[in-house]
Amino acid sequence: MNTTLRLLAILAIALTAVGNTFAYDTSVRWQTLGNEKDAAGKVSYTQRFTITGDTDFSRLGFNMFARRMEPVEKTDTLVELMPGYYYIASPRFNGSDTVVVDIRTRAAFNNICYAPDGVHRINADGTTRAVDYRPAPFDSCSQWSTPGRDLMPYGEEIYAQNERLNAGDFRPGAYDVIPSYKKVTYTGGTSRVPKNPVFVDIVPENPEFYTITVRNDSVIIACRPDRQWAVYYPFKAKVLMANGDKPLPNAVITDWPDHLWRGQHIDIARNFQSPATMHKVLEILAVNHLNKLHFHLVDDEAWRLEIPGMPELTEVGSRRGYSADGEKEFLYQVFAGDGNPDSPHGTANGYWTRDEFIEFIRRAHVLGIDVLPEIESPGHARAAIKAMEKRHRNGDDTYRLIHDGDTSVYTSAQSFHDNVMNPALPGPYAFMEKVFDEIIAMYADAGVPLIGIHIGGDEVPRGAWSGSSVARTFMEEHGMTSEKELHAWFVRRMAQALRKRGVPMYGWEEVAVGHGKEFNNVVRPAVDGVNCWHQTPDAAMAAAKAGYPVILCNVNRFYLDMAYSRHPQERGLTWGGTVDEFDALNGYPAQLCPLDADEVRGKGVIGVQGQLWAETIRGESDLTTLLLPKITGMAERAWNADTTYTDRQFNTIVAEKELLLYTSEPGKLKVHMRQPGIRVADGKVYMNAPYSGGEIRYTLDGTEPTEQSALYIGPFAAPENSPGIRARYYRNGCASVTTWANP
Repeated sequence: MNTTLRLLAILAIALTAVGNTFAYDTSVRWQTLGNEKDAAGKVSYTQRFTITGDTDFSRLGFNMFARRMEPVEKTDTLVELMPGYYYIASPRFNGSDTVVVDIRTRAAFNNICYAPDGVHRINADGTTRAVDYRPAPFDSCSQWSTPGRDLMPYGEEIYAQNERLNAGDFRPGAYDVIPSYKKVTYTGGTSRVPKNPVFVDIVPENPEFYTITVRNDSVIIACRPDRQWAVYYPFKAKVLMANGDKPLPNAVITDWPDHLWRGQHIDIARNFQSPATMHKVLEILAVNHLNKLHFHLVDDEAWRLEIPGMPELTEVGSRRGYSADGEKEFLYQVFAGDGNPDSPHGTANGYWTRDEFIEFIRRAHVLGIDVLPEIESPGHARAAIKAMEKRHRNGDDTYRLIHDGDTSVYTSAQSFHDNVMNPALPGPYAFMEKVFDEIIAMYADAGVPLIGIHIGGDEVPRGAWSGSSVARTFMEEHGMTSEKELHAWFVRRMAQALRKRGVPMYGWEEVAVGHGKEFNNVVRPAVDGVNCWHQTPDAAMAAAKAGYPVILCNVNRFYLDMAYSRHPQERGLTWGGTVDEFDALNGYPAQLCPLDADEVRGKGVIGVQGQLWAETIRGESDLTTLLLPKITGMAERAWNADTTYTDRQFNTIVAEKELLLYTSEPGKLKVHMRQPGIRVADGKVYMNAPYSGGEIRYTLDGTEPTEQSALYIGPFAAPENSPGIRARYYRNGCASVTTWANP
C-alpha cells in the first residue's frame, strides 16, 4: 500500500472487541454514599456494593487505588491481597437474593477512577467468574465534594469559559494548522493540488528544516531525503485532507522545529494496549510532528515485551488474576480484569511478541519517529522480580533480583512493598544486560537505529535495602553511608553497560539530580536525555546546570493522564492537578526551565514530552480521549517554543480542523469534547457550546442527558422547581461529560 495512504488505512481499522459470550450469573452495583468529615476533620466515605443474582460464592474480588478500608458490618471481612487488590468475604454470600456490603473508606472520593474496578467472583474452589459490574451515576455533589470544598466545574463557570474561547471572528485559513508553521508567504492565486507531491532533496543545516511550495497545481517539498514522509504526513492530514476539494492558496511554507526532541510517552505496562492500537498512536504522533515515542513497556504491574531466553517475563509478568497460593505463576490482578490470568478481554493481560515489536519500530522509523524503550530499574521492578523468582524456583539464580532473608520495609509511590531490585547482588546487572542485548538485537534485525534505552531510575523508596544484610555488607565494602549511594552505584553501572554497547542512556530526573561531581563525570557522558517532571523548575534547572540534556515533562503541563477537569465523570488522575490542551499549549520551556545561556553546561533543554500513564485507561477509547486534543497543545509547544496562537485561535482550529480529522470517517477515534455551558438569567436558560458545530442535549429533571434528550436550539424559560438542569455536548459520535447548573 502506498505509504501516503497509510494514515487513512490505519485509522480506518476498527478494533474488533471480543465480547464476553457467557451470561452473567451475578450482578454488582456500586455507589458511593458521599464524603463526610468527622470531628477531627478527617474525611471518609462509604462504598456500597449491592450484589444480586447468584450470591453463592466465596469472595468478591476487586481492584481500587490503595486506601484504608474496613467493612461496616462486623461479620464481613476485607482482605488486601496486595496494594490495589482486595476481596470481600461475608457469611451472607450464601445464595441470598440480595447482599449489600458497605465499606468505610478513609480519604475523599474524587472521581470515577477511584471507584472499584476488576470486580469478579471467587468461588469456593478458587476459580473465578466475571460479574455484571456497573457503578451508579452520580446524583449528589456530596459524592465527590467535601463539606465546604466542591471543585466540580458548574454551568456558569463553563458558560463563561466557552464565551471566552469562542469570542472574536477568527476563522482559520488553509495553512492555519497545529503545530503552526514558522512562516507562510502567499504568492497569489490558487492551485488544484494533485495527490502526490514532488520531492526535492536538500541538505539543510537544521536536519528538520523544510519548505513546501504550492504553485501551478503542484506541491513541491524540499527536505532531507530521509524526512520526506515525516514532512508530508502532517501536511497531508492537516492541510490537504482538511481542505477537501477546494483549491489551495499558492504559497511558500518555510518551517523547522525549535526542539530536536518532541516526544510522547505511552504506558502499556499498567494496562495493555495492542499493536493495532499503538499503530494508530504512531499516526497521531506523525501528523503532529512528534518524533519520539517513549515506550513504557514494563513496570511494577506488568512486563509486556517478549525477551528471548527469559520466558518467565511474559509467562508471569504479562498475566494478572486471582490465585489462592500467591503469585507463583502470574501476578495478582491490579487496576482491572475478571480474575482470569488468561482472559482475552480487557487490559489486564497481554504482551508483544518480538516480531510485533520489530514491525512496530520499522513502521515508526518510516514515519520519522524514534522509539525509546524503557526498562524500569532498580525500582518499579515488581513484575520482573516476580518473574525471576519463578526462574529461581526452577533452579536458575542467574537473573535473580532479590535474596532470601531480606527484611526491608518500605512503601513505594504506588504503595508496593516489594518492587525494588537489590543492586548489591549480581543478578540485577546480569538481568539488565541480557535485556539490553536482546533489545539491541531487535533493532538490528529491524534495520532501525536505536537512539537509546531508558532505565527509569526513579522513585526508589526510602528503606528499600534497609533490611538486606547483603546490601549492608556491600555498602560497607564500598564506603557507602546511605542507600542513595547504592542507588547511584546501580545507575553508574547501567551507564557503563550501555556505553560499552554504544547505546545512549536515558532516565528520569533522579538519575541526574542530587549527585556529586564524580558521579556526574561517569554518568553524564552516557546520558542523552533526562525527563524532568516536577511542577517547579528546580529539577530541570539542576540537571541542565550539571550538563545533562533536559526533556521537559512537567506534570502540570504535559502529564496527559491527568483529568481534563475536576468533574467527577472525567477519567484521569488529579494528584498533579488537572491538565487540558490549554495547559499544555501554555507550557513555555523558557518559563519551565529559566536558565541563562552561561548557566547551561551542556545542551540544556532539548525538548518537550507528553506523558500518558495508564492507571485509568481501560482500552483504546480511554487512551485516545486522554491524548486528543491534549496532544495538540503539547505538539504546538514542542515545535514552537514561543507564543503562536492565542487560546481563542487555538480552540477554533481544534474545533474546525483537529476534531474533524480524528472523528470523521474513515478511522473514527474517540476524542475528548469540552462541556457545554449553562447560564440562568432573567428567568431564562442559556446554553453555549465549546466549539462550532455539534449539538447540545439537555434534561430538566436532574437525569443524565442522552442523544435522544431535548435539543437546545435557543434560550427558553427557566423551569420552576426543577431538580436540576443537565446538558451534554455531542459531536461526531463523541460526547462530553454532563454539565450541571449551579446547585
